[in-house]
This record gives sequence, C-alpha cells and structure tokens, in this order.
Amino acid sequence: MSVDTATVKKVASLARIAISDADAERLAPELNNIVGWIEQLGEVDTKDVAPMTAVIPNTLRLRADVITEGNQRDAVLANAPQGEHGFFTVPKVVE
Repeated sequence: MSVDTATVKKVASLARIAISDADAERLAPELNNIVGWIEQLGEVDTKDVAPMTAVIPNTLRLRADVITEGNQRDAVLANAPQGEHGFFTVPKVVE
C-alpha cells in the first residue's frame, strides 16, 4: 500500500486536522514508512506465540466465591438517611 498526498489530506480531513500542502507532502513518506513497518510485522510467523494481554505475566487475584449472610435489608436500611417500603429514598434529581 502506498500513501500519497491525497490520502494524507483525506485522513487529515477525517480526523478534522487542518494541514497545508507542504505538510501533506512531508507526511506522505513518513506514513509510507509506518505502513511498511506494519507490513513487515504481518510477515512474522506467530502461530506458536500465545496471545498476551500484557508484556509481563500477571494474574488476577480473585476472592473466594462464598455465600455470606443474606436477608439483612433492615440492618442495611438502618444506615440510610431515609428509607421507604424497604428501599433507599433519594431526592428527586430530574424535574
């Protein structure tokens, strides 16, 4: 794929970036170099490489999924400034 000045201007327009003709001519070779590097990366054989989400190995520390005490609605609502019919009561925010 080759990037010319018309493509640079089109991409700049889509990104809502104002560039001059001189800037478009200067950026075209740079973008061609970037596209060349991307094409080189596409040629690398990665079939034996496991997908990664980060460059360092990490695992999520999860808490144990245990059943806790339930049916404590009245105790929880005792901490609320206002409660009505077993629910928290909050001020109206939409008129």
